[in-house]
Amino acid sequence: MRQKITLIVGPLVALIICLWPDGIFSPLMDRVLAIALWMVIWWIGEAVSLSVTALLPIITFPLLGVAAVGAVTQHYANPIVFLFFGGFVIALALEKVNLHKRFALNIVRITGTNANGIVLGFMIATAVLSMWISNTASTVVMLPIALSVISLLTKKKKKPQKKYRRFALSLMLGIAAAANIGGMATLIGTPPNSVMLAFLNQQYQIDIGFFQWMTFGVPFATVLLIGAYFVIVHWCYPSHLGALESSSEVIEQELSTLGKMGSKERTVLFIFLTTALLWMLRSQLNNWFPILNLTDTLIAMVAAIALFVVPAGGQKKPFVLQWEDTKNLPWGILILFGGGLALADALSQAGFIEAIQQFVAANDQWTVPMITVALIILVLFLTELMSNVALVTVFLPVIGGIALGLGAPLLHLIIPITLASSCAFMLPMATPPNAIVFASGYVSVPQMVKSGILLNLVAILLLLCFSWLLLPVVFS
Repeated sequence: MRQKITLIVGPLVALIICLWPDGIFSPLMDRVLAIALWMVIWWIGEAVSLSVTALLPIITFPLLGVAAVGAVTQHYANPIVFLFFGGFVIALALEKVNLHKRFALNIVRITGTNANGIVLGFMIATAVLSMWISNTASTVVMLPIALSVISLLTKKKKKPQKKYRRFALSLMLGIAAAANIGGMATLIGTPPNSVMLAFLNQQYQIDIGFFQWMTFGVPFATVLLIGAYFVIVHWCYPSHLGALESSSEVIEQELSTLGKMGSKERTVLFIFLTTALLWMLRSQLNNWFPILNLTDTLIAMVAAIALFVVPAGGQKKPFVLQWEDTKNLPWGILILFGGGLALADALSQAGFIEAIQQFVAANDQWTVPMITVALIILVLFLTELMSNVALVTVFLPVIGGIALGLGAPLLHLIIPITLASSCAFMLPMATPPNAIVFASGYVSVPQMVKSGILLNLVAILLLLCFSWLLLPVVFS
């Protein structure tokens, strides 16, 4: 029902604004506002696919005289879109050769057989995977292994004791939280980070390097992960199980099934490690060899193409990836990036950002800390109800105007708000990892809400601390 209503309401609101007697603002601002509200309504109500909504600017902006087709479509081929494409291809290769699973199992094996240690191991493994592959994929990888551990512990018990149910609950919630947290550590780990990067690059010519982001993102994600571990395992749902020797049996069995590392796995590992190293050393390499002119996008695309052309053994399929494998790429996310950039540019060209800047500047009773706290809380609430990509796409132009109006450093507002959009811990429908673990049957909505509220409070505290202490140092 919600979909049907918003499907009609979106274009209807746009039509009313365009036909409003004497207009609301200037003619250009009215037309851009009309399309922006149409897109926001469809995104919030999920009237159609988020990616389909993101295509609206290609049609509506030229028809309404906002921008030419060529000017609109260039946003869908922004370099940041190709950075994320390269990241998707690398993640696809990791998943195809099962390297991500081997890596995760070895991390879990290291953390031991203590119940709390097992949960911590699964959380670390999930978070590290989520730095490089989607949070959905990292959850899908870890969930069957976790379910096998739970099944082995309870298969001889007709009615599992409360402490076993608590262990299963904390394990499921830990995996979901870690999948959401891990992506914040890298620019390609979660779509909102890349949307932010593209927006800053396009609107303000601000470039954030891959390694530069990690010097902020990794410490933040690490501390938040530790906080999530204590909230879930020690405060909300302690199991008091102690050692679980049989858990190692599941891990060893899974590793045995994978067998020895093959030539394709070794090829993917080499390309992955080389890419990560180049991302980290890009600035230094450009200083030493200016002719290279390396960018994060260039490095990502070299790696992506290498996975299609570097021989890796095998007769029929000698390469790691074939083009048919790309049917599993999340192409819709790339379109969503383009639509968001097109909308942000139109809002800027129409004068909305400048208007917000002037409005905020005229209200001198507002302070940067007050606005930061209010926006973080608002985004944490909204991200439980709508796509974090759509949320960031809509909010960033507004936040840019607010920051300029306050005279505050742009990144000091934009980065914490972007990270807040990935802190969806309370509801199953908020993010795919939450929905996946909820479907396991070990988690109820009230249980997820209980831990999610505490996690959100921890996230608010850490976002403020890191924004005021570490962020000015890294992004000086």
